[in-house]
Amino acid sequence: MLYFSKLRVFSVLIFTLIISYFTISNFTKVDDDYFSKNIKLGLDLQGGSYLLLEIDNEPVITQRLQSKVLEFKKFFKDKDIKVRNFVIEDKSIIFDVENSKIDDVASLLDDDKSEINPYFQQYKSHQFNFENMDTSFKLEFSDYGLVLLKNSSLDQAIEIVRRRVDEVGTNEPNILKRGNDRILVELPGLDDPGRIKSLLGKTANLTFQFISSSSEESFGTEKLSFEDGSSEAIVSKRIVLSGDNLMDAKPTMNNQTNETVVSFSLDRVGAKKFGKATSNGVGKRLAIVLDGKIISAPEVREPIIGGNGQISGNFTFQSATDLALLLRSGALPAPLNIIEERTVGPDLGKDSINAGIMSLIIGFILVVAFMFYKYRFFGLIANLALISNLFLLVGILTLFEATLTLPGIAGIILTVGMAVDANVLIFERIKEELKNENNSIVAFDSGYTKSRTTILDANITTLIAAVILFFMGSGPIKGFSITLGVGILTTLFSVYFIARLITAYYVIKNKHKEKLI
Repeated sequence: MLYFSKLRVFSVLIFTLIISYFTISNFTKVDDDYFSKNIKLGLDLQGGSYLLLEIDNEPVITQRLQSKVLEFKKFFKDKDIKVRNFVIEDKSIIFDVENSKIDDVASLLDDDKSEINPYFQQYKSHQFNFENMDTSFKLEFSDYGLVLLKNSSLDQAIEIVRRRVDEVGTNEPNILKRGNDRILVELPGLDDPGRIKSLLGKTANLTFQFISSSSEESFGTEKLSFEDGSSEAIVSKRIVLSGDNLMDAKPTMNNQTNETVVSFSLDRVGAKKFGKATSNGVGKRLAIVLDGKIISAPEVREPIIGGNGQISGNFTFQSATDLALLLRSGALPAPLNIIEERTVGPDLGKDSINAGIMSLIIGFILVVAFMFYKYRFFGLIANLALISNLFLLVGILTLFEATLTLPGIAGIILTVGMAVDANVLIFERIKEELKNENNSIVAFDSGYTKSRTTILDANITTLIAAVILFFMGSGPIKGFSITLGVGILTTLFSVYFIARLITAYYVIKNKHKEKLI
């Protein structure tokens, strides 16, 4: 255990120096992109904004029921069963069936292997519960159906929120699921959440619809107002194109009008649909609708067949940028409502940092003093290993640009205690071996060997707990588990490589002394 080859010595030194360099990069400015990494500070240390969003699933349920109507019609048509008078009301689908086919419809809806009412094989429950009302059937989502629907819309909403936040450029945002209908958004370093709130508050459901030639609302049309509130227009309910076919959007300048516009490009399917629609709609006004409001309604003067177009609407560059961001990130499945909002000032975060650093310094000084008093020179070796351990820990966190939180600082302080504990176990074991062994080299070697199992068992069990906390916890808990887990690995390295290397050199040089420790 005390023997180190030249290659091992060289490897330990190089690894320690490289990782320590990343630690130093937190306090110095380096031009190199790779070596200029820094630890990110969490919301509790840096300050920032906290938002709790709640998804409104009512539109999602209605939309899903509307899509299911088409599936039901096709399914029963294939089964030669006539169904009619489909109505969606009170989160349910109601339709009529011929008297002779009532039993057949009920049997199909209740079939465990039914294609139209799935989920039974996996969840022991159908997607829909049904009720037979004479010649009518009423279908509504089962408990499992609602849970899966809400989870799906929530997962989709989280992904869209993440895209929008990332495009704004916020450092290390924390976006988490809370229950079945809530999303937690933490934005470190963001003091004014106004823009983020504006972006997250829009569904960004983009559609292209032709303006009707009629001046009055009728079947197949709807009245929509312009975004600026200046006027209203009768718009066809038929959607020419939706935002699902959008590939890219960005703010640009129109050279002819010298105004800021949003340029967009469509995918192959969207370009084909848009080209066909504009070819048939030359001379008509095409309304560009965002979340039920008309942004603009330009006249189609010629077919747009290239899959590229522009959206105008008296935009500033900032508003055009935000609209392009919304369109690129995609539409939310349902509106998001802000139910809680908090802002953590940078002063409070600075106080937390100072308190955490002071705790670390006090704990470190006390540990250093105790180890030196208890083990003299070997206590000094343990202290050098402890310092290198902290450098390695901070360096690895910096290398991966981890986010440091207040619980993370607590994890670092705990690492200091665990690192010292390992050295104490080794030194006490060496003392016992020296009582029965005159050869100091053999005694020190036995001390390291026989204490290894105990130290590994203690650290591995703690590492398992840290891993469980990382995967099962969230937010600050993850921050604590990361620093604790990395601290355990650096502790083992500093104890069995750095401290042992220095110990081996000293013992071999002073092997003739009667008392080394």
